[in-house]
Amino acid sequence: MREKHSPPVTPDGRYFVVRGRLWRCSNPALSAEERERLVHELMQARSAKGRALRAGDAAAREAARKRVDAAKHALGERGAVWWDDGAPDYNRHMAKNTPYADWLALIEEENRKR
Repeated sequence: MREKHSPPVTPDGRYFVVRGRLWRCSNPALSAEERERLVHELMQARSAKGRALRAGDAAAREAARKRVDAAKHALGERGAVWWDDGAPDYNRHMAKNTPYADWLALIEEENRKR
């Protein structure tokens, strides 16, 4: 059985990395209760989208897609960035093409040594 690992998170806590791509983390300023509520809504919306796809219901799929997008915006994973230091948003960028390239290279080198 394959061991499950959490993806690496950038030192500033803004992104996690999957297959070399940066994905914006949720806003850490959200309360635990609010984050839990929003994640639950996101999972419900994703399930609804899957059901709509399997049923071939385009209208339901679009409604569910909008719910997913709204939840991701509320979590801070899309839309305006949640940090206020003026740093650019590298969401969905390949880490090797960002200021995080050297950091990720070190992480990958450490993982190769294991």
